[in-house]
Amino acid sequence: MKAICWHGAKDVRVDTVPEPKILNPRDAILKVTSTTICGSDLHIYSGYIPSMQKGDIIGHEFMGEIVEVGSQVQRLKPGDRVVVSSIIGCGQCAYCQTHRWSLCDNSNPNGGLQEPLFGFGTAGIFGYSHLFGGYAGAFAEYVRIPFADYGAIKVPDGIPDEKLLPISDAFPTGYMGADLCDIKPGDIVAVWGAGPVGQFAMLSAYMLGAERVIAIDRVPERLQLAKTFAKAEPINYEEVDPGEVLKEITGGRGPDACIDAVGLEAHGMGLEGFYDEAKQTVRLETDRPHVLRQMIVAASKGGTLSIMGVYSGFVDKIPMGAAMNKGLTFRMGQMYGQKYIPMLVDRVANGEVDPSKVFTHTMPLEETKQAFELFKHKRDNCIKVLLKP
Repeated sequence: MKAICWHGAKDVRVDTVPEPKILNPRDAILKVTSTTICGSDLHIYSGYIPSMQKGDIIGHEFMGEIVEVGSQVQRLKPGDRVVVSSIIGCGQCAYCQTHRWSLCDNSNPNGGLQEPLFGFGTAGIFGYSHLFGGYAGAFAEYVRIPFADYGAIKVPDGIPDEKLLPISDAFPTGYMGADLCDIKPGDIVAVWGAGPVGQFAMLSAYMLGAERVIAIDRVPERLQLAKTFAKAEPINYEEVDPGEVLKEITGGRGPDACIDAVGLEAHGMGLEGFYDEAKQTVRLETDRPHVLRQMIVAASKGGTLSIMGVYSGFVDKIPMGAAMNKGLTFRMGQMYGQKYIPMLVDRVANGEVDPSKVFTHTMPLEETKQAFELFKHKRDNCIKVLLKP
């Protein structure tokens, strides 16, 4: 079959690889009908995620049709149309049983590789390095789904793929970002990053009762989508100081909650931006924490910081004094897909929301390299690319 494989930083290729097979009786094999590049895939593309190996199949946001199931799969059968959570959970451990799926004890066979970095191993993720299990990803014609009864969620026929595909990863990530804010009536929520996850975080903040939602980005078309799709108030941080504007529009209080939908490749301004990029380039710092610094200073006293942008290792110059003395709460993590996906499928099926609004381009899987360049550099007003095998 054809698959998109990683061969190095900014080097992804169309390779011919063997089709996946059932390896465990709880597996299923999926024929991929649609997939897409996630913002966190850019970190792999740019070479910032450790433990990638040449030939690894990448991609983790996808859906399709079940074509084969293992002997112990109970909830699925060939022909079922499903959305697949990017997070792999066993469904049986204490973390999965309490709906903290990305902390699964059993789905990452390489958890020991994470212990020097994280202290403990976390869940496996499709196509996201050997740190997260070394699983083959979804930029392929077929993919093996471990623990299929828990990760592949049936979806209705008659709804186009583009309305369901973001529920695999971007929509539940954004929703979890808002959910972690413990939003109360009257709250003001600021979201850094108006890419797909940021758009869904803004939309979800309103769904959970926020009074006002503010979008912070520098790309005009993303800010425009935030205004029209998510009904957020846009701030272009290249034109104004977002911290000062947030103070002004919140009456000097600051936002009650701040959501990081950017992660380790945050774009900084001036000397701070140069400092982070230089240190990351020579690996003296793995991540660029510009957004984290801004959120800590901008948040209201007693506010909440929700971090959904991916971070891979170590950062510095974090204003912990401000965080501690302001009594901030930090909440974060890889998304709990299996917790949120069924609810979001219902909302789409009921016509409450149309996630397809984030897609600006549709391209064949063979053009994934070009799609990465469009997405990474925001060319041709690109916000998200739908890929078709």
